[in-house]
Amino acid sequence: MLASLKFKDFLHPRPTPSGIDVDCKLKHFAIITYAVDAHKFTGLFPPRFQLDSVMIDGQEKGLLSVVPFMDVDFTSAVYPFPVFTMGQTNYRIYIIDTTTGERCVWFLGKTPDSWTIMVPRYVWKLPWHPGKISFNCDFDPHSGCYRRYEMHTQADWAPAQVELSKQPDQEFHFQGFPDSETALVYLTHPLAGFYYRRNGKLGTYRVWHDRLDVRPAKLESAQFGLLSRMKLVNEDEQQHPYSVLLQPINEFTIYLPSTAL
Repeated sequence: MLASLKFKDFLHPRPTPSGIDVDCKLKHFAIITYAVDAHKFTGLFPPRFQLDSVMIDGQEKGLLSVVPFMDVDFTSAVYPFPVFTMGQTNYRIYIIDTTTGERCVWFLGKTPDSWTIMVPRYVWKLPWHPGKISFNCDFDPHSGCYRRYEMHTQADWAPAQVELSKQPDQEFHFQGFPDSETALVYLTHPLAGFYYRRNGKLGTYRVWHDRLDVRPAKLESAQFGLLSRMKLVNEDEQQHPYSVLLQPINEFTIYLPSTAL
């Protein structure tokens, strides 16, 4: 069993932004997580990283999350700059950096819906792939629930569609963790991400955010083409996630540019 994790040990003041660092608000933010047999992740990331696995029903599982959101008020954290809005979907695996001991994520990649993809994709060589993303959401601020949550992505690399629902009486349930706080630290608070750049080299970047105020939700239907193509989670398994977390909006700082290692 994993040792207990406490937010007080992971929260810290925001590092002062500089240069081309970015502030943004993430709207309709969801974390849809699947528990996957650990052996399926073999070869997906370098030996420096270790799968941050959990034991579920006596079997070793790795956790993989699909994270859709609408990026609003995307702008420079330092200078006056135009504000952009774009849909995005991230695909990430929870890992440990054995060099530092830090819990972090391995990015398979993301699909942003914006012309601003050009610099990250072609100059920084990030695994960003174009897509056309639409959200059809209706959030009730009085109940704190979504009357409707639908996301559709048209893309060659990672076509996707998902429908979620949320009721006031839903509760957290995390198998393989000693308590809900440990699971929430694990699932919502990795601040470092690693990935293969489009030229095959290792890359990394960091983010900062305060404790996320996510709530449990229910998946009504999902179709994630990337997970099917990579044989990580088939279409039937995609209908039965490990957990679904939702937050109407939050704030992130992204520290750029990404770094090649």
